[in-house]
Amino acid sequence: MRQKRGDGVVVVRQPARRGVEICAQDRKSFEEFESTVAAFDEVIEFRRMYGRPDYFLRIAVADHAAYEAFLTGKLSGLPGVRCLESRLAMKKIKADG
Repeated sequence: MRQKRGDGVVVVRQPARRGVEICAQDRKSFEEFESTVAAFDEVIEFRRMYGRPDYFLRIAVADHAAYEAFLTGKLSGLPGVRCLESRLAMKKIKADG
């Protein structure tokens, strides 16, 4: 969840991790997918991966209902999306810093 502090810094709490596989065979399709997903406010990290999944996203939303709305309303309907996989942290054991 994102919370804005008084100094303008946005704090992200427990973002969801999502693996995305797409079915695209031309450069234009990849570029369109990447520019569309990168423009979503909910996406706070977006990487193209070696192997599977094709892409890794970190999503920051307020709650599970907002996460479901993002998946069903934005991500799953994009052309070429073949598989979506979610990972939610149960417990943070150790973190940087």
